[in-house]
Amino acid sequence: MSKRVVIIGAGYAGVEAALTLNKLKRKDEVEITLIDKNDYHTLLTEIHEVAGNRVSEEAVRVPLKEIFDFTDVKVVYDEITKYDFANNRVFSDKNEYSYDYLIMAMGSKPNFYGINGLEDNAFTLWSYEDAVKIREHIKKCFTLAAQEKDEEERKKLLTFVVGGAGFTGVEMIGELAHWTRQLAREHGIDRKEVRLVIVDMMSRILSTLDERNSRKAHEYMEKKLGIEIILNATIDNVKADGFFIGDKFIGTRTLIWAAGIKPCEDVDDLHCSAAANSNRVEVDEFCRIEYDNVYVVGDMSALLDENNKPYPAMVENALQTAKGAAKNILNSIRGKDLEKVKVKMHGTMVSVGRYFTVSEIMGKILPVWLSIIMKYLVNIHYLWEITGFRGVGRYIYHEFIECKQRKLFLEKHWSTKMQVWWLAPLRVFFGIMWLYEGIEKIKQGWLSSPMLASFLGMASDGTTGATPSAAFIRRIDEIFSLDLKIFHFILGKESRLVEGNVITSELFAKLEILDIGSFNLVEWFLKNIVLATDGLAMFFQVLVVILEILVGLMLIGGAFTFVGSVISLGLLFMFLTSTGIYKSTWWMIFASVATMGGAGRGFGLDYYIMPYLNNVWNNCKRNGKLRLFFKGCFNRYER
Repeated sequence: MSKRVVIIGAGYAGVEAALTLNKLKRKDEVEITLIDKNDYHTLLTEIHEVAGNRVSEEAVRVPLKEIFDFTDVKVVYDEITKYDFANNRVFSDKNEYSYDYLIMAMGSKPNFYGINGLEDNAFTLWSYEDAVKIREHIKKCFTLAAQEKDEEERKKLLTFVVGGAGFTGVEMIGELAHWTRQLAREHGIDRKEVRLVIVDMMSRILSTLDERNSRKAHEYMEKKLGIEIILNATIDNVKADGFFIGDKFIGTRTLIWAAGIKPCEDVDDLHCSAAANSNRVEVDEFCRIEYDNVYVVGDMSALLDENNKPYPAMVENALQTAKGAAKNILNSIRGKDLEKVKVKMHGTMVSVGRYFTVSEIMGKILPVWLSIIMKYLVNIHYLWEITGFRGVGRYIYHEFIECKQRKLFLEKHWSTKMQVWWLAPLRVFFGIMWLYEGIEKIKQGWLSSPMLASFLGMASDGTTGATPSAAFIRRIDEIFSLDLKIFHFILGKESRLVEGNVITSELFAKLEILDIGSFNLVEWFLKNIVLATDGLAMFFQVLVVILEILVGLMLIGGAFTFVGSVISLGLLFMFLTSTGIYKSTWWMIFASVATMGGAGRGFGLDYYIMPYLNNVWNNCKRNGKLRLFFKGCFNRYER
């Protein structure tokens, strides 16, 4: 008889638990049901980008159907309101769900700490809906301020306050600092009228980070972004038009609360034990509550570290406790001993807008530029794990192409969109030219006799080449030369003379690498590696022919076009650094670059191949076995 596992919540922990169970259950008869009130998973670590209008809201929503395609996980859209642990049941307003094992992964919600008027008058940033609401409100504030005659009301509309200088608060105010500049310009408002404030009761911002990172972020926010930082202060008596810090009133129509969280479900309502000095659920070392078949993971769980302190409510904690709970459920089903769940925190990263990030990875403080890269890579890695190619592509698209905030000069150009089918004629013609080059080499005997040395101008007999009728002399005239020692670029004219008369003349370009004194890297490589023996020469000679034909077929069919374009660039670079590239083929360099931009998706096989590969990857990743053909393997999601 199959065992029923019910998971409540499709946040980071719930998704990880469901995917882990599905992958590791193998032949175990396990029914996995994931219950959530939404049909999507939210990237909570990125919602400040939506609130600050850096990216579209679609950038932080991942459909659950997309995550759990090709799995045995049953996704149910419902909201659990009642729990009966003694009888292994949970209830919504309309439905009842029975289970053998339960994983509670409902996450957390903002904690208002009983501050008077805070819940009614402040915005929160803890959901997709919160982010959209803040974004639209800020737009409205600038629209109203542009027409407001009353100076006091105008000041309130243009004052934006974030309560809490932790990760969420700092990231939110950083996004506002960039976006409000753009909004002020669009509405004809002096940027100096816009007031950005962040308030915290601690003595420094980002108090959980190393003091050096905290100080670095503080200076950047204050000096570069013009953010007013108020520390050692508490917000009180919040009204619709402002709040008090002690006796001082700060007028604002926008207070965003990001200063604390608590479990989505109150511990008392769950009839569970609360951890000491915490509002989170007390669990044992296996992530179980007092009921052996009920696990609590993620932000709700007060799993203790080696110092008997709850692990911080962060994504790594959610992922690792969820994976540990899922493994222990399978251990229990299989009659094995349970394993202690341990969380290894690898580090933290906090962005202050697009161009500044501080991080601490494995105890090391990384420089700003590397921190920015690491933050992107961490997000890419997570999306790769749950959605494969499609999720990563969508993330890159929103972050670098469809970014909504003010763009740098280069960004304005590379983010301009174009329908890829415009590239289809170029791609096909380009492919035909490569195929023609390969076929011509076959006709010339490249597959049967050594010809590479002569082609490279390094024939052992010293001849430069010949026409059927007479030998010719090759003369090189330099038109332009740029010698940087490491790189030496030459633009010249090659003339072929017979008995002193020019019979042909053609422009060519050549790039010499490490051409120092009598040493030339490419020439050395060709003589000592490529042409070292007749066997090696034939190998490379045949390889060139195969690659030219392969690239031609890939481009004509639009299959793996990006890879084909990269190979094309590689071949052209090889020619550029050895024989030189002639005027008649210069265009191929630019065509290689152009066809990298998804040219195979426009009337090409990549339109079908890319979704297929993504589905094969997801099926393999989620089920732990490789299958090339299965139901839905060619499904394509248009988002």
